[in-house]
Amino acid sequence: MPFEADLAHALDRTTDSLEPDLTAIVGGAVERGRGRRRRRSAAVAAGVGACVAIAAAGVMAPQMLAGLRSTGSEGVSPMSAPRSAIADTQMIQTLEATFPGARFSQVTGQSSNPSDPSSGNVANAGLVLDDGQGAASVGVSAVRLKLPLRDGDGLSCDRTPARAAGDTCKMSELPSSATIPGGALVMSEQTAAKQPAHADTARRWTVTVTVKSTGAQLQMVQWNTAVGSGPDTPKPTRTAPPLSEQQVVAALTGSTWAPILGAVG
Repeated sequence: MPFEADLAHALDRTTDSLEPDLTAIVGGAVERGRGRRRRRSAAVAAGVGACVAIAAAGVMAPQMLAGLRSTGSEGVSPMSAPRSAIADTQMIQTLEATFPGARFSQVTGQSSNPSDPSSGNVANAGLVLDDGQGAASVGVSAVRLKLPLRDGDGLSCDRTPARAAGDTCKMSELPSSATIPGGALVMSEQTAAKQPAHADTARRWTVTVTVKSTGAQLQMVQWNTAVGSGPDTPKPTRTAPPLSEQQVVAALTGSTWAPILGAVG
């Protein structure tokens, strides 16, 4: 019984240790933009978008694709409109091109258009893929942060409360290049969907690349499970995400995503 609603107020860092209702997720990437807009207008520190609702019990689930991470009230980064319009079909096609040879289902997308404020400032695409290694939920979102950059969404591993056991976050930097002038910040996270985590606990991997000179930010979220109608906590369908951290960074800063990166920043 999938449903869509806003997760912006609920997906705070404090929910990262709660057990997810994995059946409740659809179109998570689409909701990231809506959650971001509401979060800014209400000045509420909340989880990034690619979002759907959390039930009253506080559960969450794996097709909260692009933007499942969340930030504390002191670390919300304000956003700017993209420089050029980005169509939902463009986001979807680019995401599919990132996984050549895979089969796709449950495909969703959201456009962003600086001349149409009602469309929001976040372009998204999400899908479930099967690359022969098991199904996985994957999503990407594209936003532009206001300059100068400050600690916040995708820019710092600092968080309150402390991360749950086994959850990780690390920051790194990329040198300046033609695609990423001035270099980029990279935040890589791994989070268990349930605490305490066990070998059969679903997990998500989030990689966020932020171009320092423009504020353009791409984020990819991968789950080692897919949305389904089974138990609330399905078993992982694979041990690792479709792409490693290094492969995600290479993809988001490579030729496939360069048109998106240029349009947003």
